[in-house]
This record gives sequence, C-alpha cells and structure tokens, in this order.
Amino acid sequence: MELLLFFLAVGVFLLAVFIKEGVSAKKREQRFIRDLYDHFGEMPKKEYSLERYARIRSFFDKHKRDGQIDDITWNDLNMDDIFKRMNYTFSASGEEYLYYVLRTAGQNEKELAHLEETADYFMRHPQERVRVQLLMRRLGYTGKFSLYDYLDNLSYLGKRSNARHFAADGLFLCFLVLLPFQYALGICGVVAVAIYNIISYFREKNEIDPYIISFAYVMRLLFACDGLIKIQIPPLEKEWEDIRRHIGSLNGMRRGSFWVFSGNASPSTGNPLDIIMDYIRMTFHVDLIKFNRMLSHLTKHLGDVDALIERVGYVETAISIGALRTSLGDEYCVPELGGGDALEVVNAWHPMLAEPVKNTIRAEKGVLLTGSNASGKSTFLKTVAVNAVLAQTIHTCMADSYRAPFYHIYSSMALRDNMQGGESYYIVEIKALKRILDAAEKTHGRVLCFVDEVLRGTNTVERIAASTQILKSLTGKNILCFAATHDIEMTELLKDCFDNYHFEEDIIDGDVFFNYKLMKGKATTRNAIKLLEIMGYDKSIIDKAVRQAERFLDHGVWELS
Repeated sequence: MELLLFFLAVGVFLLAVFIKEGVSAKKREQRFIRDLYDHFGEMPKKEYSLERYARIRSFFDKHKRDGQIDDITWNDLNMDDIFKRMNYTFSASGEEYLYYVLRTAGQNEKELAHLEETADYFMRHPQERVRVQLLMRRLGYTGKFSLYDYLDNLSYLGKRSNARHFAADGLFLCFLVLLPFQYALGICGVVAVAIYNIISYFREKNEIDPYIISFAYVMRLLFACDGLIKIQIPPLEKEWEDIRRHIGSLNGMRRGSFWVFSGNASPSTGNPLDIIMDYIRMTFHVDLIKFNRMLSHLTKHLGDVDALIERVGYVETAISIGALRTSLGDEYCVPELGGGDALEVVNAWHPMLAEPVKNTIRAEKGVLLTGSNASGKSTFLKTVAVNAVLAQTIHTCMADSYRAPFYHIYSSMALRDNMQGGESYYIVEIKALKRILDAAEKTHGRVLCFVDEVLRGTNTVERIAASTQILKSLTGKNILCFAATHDIEMTELLKDCFDNYHFEEDIIDGDVFFNYKLMKGKATTRNAIKLLEIMGYDKSIIDKAVRQAERFLDHGVWELS
C-alpha cells in the first residue's frame, strides 16, 4: 500500500509539472502571436554576435552562381546593414535564405513576379502570415553554427554499425532472464554490462553530440513543413507540392527519433521524466542506435534537406519583404524591370538615412558627378546602387518609381589597402576596376557599375589620364556607369560619353550648408580653400593657397609661394 501511494505521489507530481510547463508555454505563445498582429513591420531588434553573423552567409556560400552581388559590391554598399534592417525572420533557414536573396540579383521577371505575389499575399492575409511565423519560431535556429557546417562534416563520423550496441543489449537481457535461476551470476552480469554500457556511452555520445543539434533542426524542419502544407496559401501551391515530395523522402528519420532528442537537444531541465529517459539511454544506448540509423538515412537525402531549407526560407523572405514594406508606409515602389535602355528613378532615397534627401535621375549614358567633399556624391551613388540591387532581389525600391533593364551590378567605392596580401590601395583599386571591365566583356546582358573617385591612389596627371580611359571603357551598349570625381578636367574630357551632374554647397555667415540636391552640369564652385578658412586655418595659409591656385589656373604651372 505504501509503495502504491509513493508511485501515486510521484505521478501527481509529474502531472503537476507537465501542466505548469504547458500553461506557461501556452501563455508565451499567445503573447508572441499578439505581438505578430500588433507590431508587424516595426523595426527589427535583433542582436548579432560575430559568430552568428558569420554563419548567416552559409546558404549563399553553398549556392554560388553567376551574376550574384560580389563581396566588393556588397561591402561598398553596406548591404549588411540593409540585411539587418529587413531581417524579420524567426528561423535560421529564413535568415540565411534572405541573405542569399539580397545577394542574388535576379534576371527573371517571372521569378520576381512570383515573389511579389507571395509578399503581397502575406501583407493582405495576416492570419495565414501569423500561422507561418509561429511555425518558423518553433523551427528556430541552430546555434552559433549553420546547419550546413554540420551537414558538410557528416563524413567525419564514417559508417557506424549498431552491432555492438545490439550485442550488449542482448547480453544485458540474458543476465536479467538468468536472475531467478542464478541470482549471483545474473546480478554480476547485469552490473558488469551496465557499467560497460555507461562508460562506452559517454565516449560515443561525445562524438555525436555536435551533430545532434543539426539532427534536431532537421526534425524541427520536417515538423514545420508538416504545418506549412496545412495552410492554404494559393501563391505557394507549387512550393507546397515540392515540400510534400521532400518530406516523403525524409520520413524514415522520424520513427523513434524522440530517443535522440531531449527538449530539442537542449540541456537537461531537471524534469524527472528526462532523468529517467537519460538512464535508459545510458543503459541501452537506444539514442545511439537511432542516431546511427538517422545518420545513414540523412546522408542519402541531403539534397532533400537543402530543398526544404530553400522552400521554408523563401516563405520567410516573402514575409520579411512584406514587413519591410509595411514599415515604409507609402515610401516605396514596386520596380518596372526589363524594358528600355535607360535607368530612371524618381525621388530615390537611401534606406539607412533617417532624414534622406530624395533625388531623381534618368540615365541613358554614363553619369559623372562632381562636387566637394561631403556634398552628397557618394551617398547618391549608393542610393542608386542600393535601389538597383533591391529592385532585382526583393522587388522593392525606396523611390516613387524605378524603371530599368535587368543588370549585373558592380561597384568600386569603399576600397582599402590589403595589408595581409601586401597590396597597396592603388593595386586593390585597379584590380576592382579590372573585374568590372572583365564582367562587361564576358557577361551576357547589361552591366551597371558605380565608381567613386576612380584611381584616387595615384598622382594627379596619371590619375586623370588613366581614369578618363577607364571610364570611357565603362560606356557602351551593354554597360552603364555612374562615377564621381573631384577632377573637374574629366568633365570636359568625357562630355561625349558621360552626362555631367553635380552637388554643391552654400557658405552663409561663415558656415557651410549642403542641400544634397542633384543638379545638372559640372560643379562650378571651388570652396575647398574657403573651407580651410571656415575651419580656422591661419590667414597666411589661406592667402598663399589662393594665389598658388590662381597662378596654376592662369599658367598651368605649379609654383610654391
């Protein structure tokens, strides 16, 4: 009777623990759902450790193809900041695929139209969106490493046989059967096999532990996909069919998988049932046996896992596009791509500026920008470049309208010395420019490029001579170049193949004011020396600099005053 009461008390305690945890989990989920409805489109508040951000590019690195945004262009345009600005995803799959999309400037109008239809659907159907986001939250992340980091290293585990585990378990059962007949021998055998199993368990468990995280993620991916295909989303019917097919190939992993995962491979929470399960695992190696079977199945179906990650990532990317658009209100447009020979953008602005100044341009041939430092040249180049990238990736532009052909997009703007490679700034710069020239020759289709202060790493005479020839080479039927320079001489040298635009500043009451408005024609003001005076430089320095500049302009010869 006392034993019965003890087991009854244990049962009541376990039931109370389960009920309490279930109620708490339900409340957390309800708060999350409420936030999804009430705060859709609010600025993301994610934090990125270096380790976490390093793994975000994993899907992109595994799916390289021609025409993607290269590292130089990505860094020039500070696209990491734009990715963070629109990262509304809740899973590793969504996060990595969104990064991949932002680096893959599409050339297919049909694919972009499908993405547009899907993003628009989620904006107009909050209930379906929230159901998807709830599934993505349950899918979650893989920790500091990408799933691909684990999957790429499965080969290190080799082929793993369960024969030894089955033999030990069989011997254990034999000794248990022997207990009523030969108690001493039976108990010694049970204890000996148990000790051997526990010792060998931890040795082998340490080998597979890093991979359990990835296996747990694959299982959560399957469950998330189970939920997705139950939601009626008309634009995604084909994706749902693909998901069903790939789930079918991976279903063999599911049976008995609960032995491998305790709380989705999270640390023990002290739950009594988890403790009991741990002892069963250690004694009978049931999790090791199942892991080996899952490993064998997974290595044969890695392509199915990759396909599911892509489909799930696509869905979350579409939701993130909708969230970004919601955050922008009516300050965005859907681009018109594929027609005409000109790039035309009306009231374009940069998404990372708090109070941007909007500018408009229509470019049928090269654009050459002049103006003083801080007048807005580089920001304008980045504004047009970023909008070109966003037009062909997320089908969304920060402008009243955007019309352009499809482009392969390159830049050479914010370069640095390569100290590790022993290369000077000039060498880095000419290599960056050469890759654009090579792309223009080899690429099928049009190239759009952005060059800021071409060849700034060398002397004036050679810079102007080489720069004019390089920029002239960056014009033609299949290439459109936006360039900025301080060398006014180049505006005359290149006037037949580049349209001149400029930014200027006003000096009022001893202070400098920039309006950041794009103006036609070349810059006509020379305020660099005037700015020295405003900054408080000695008057003798200012006067001598003015006289020296005037002599050069009159006679073409430099003299030291």
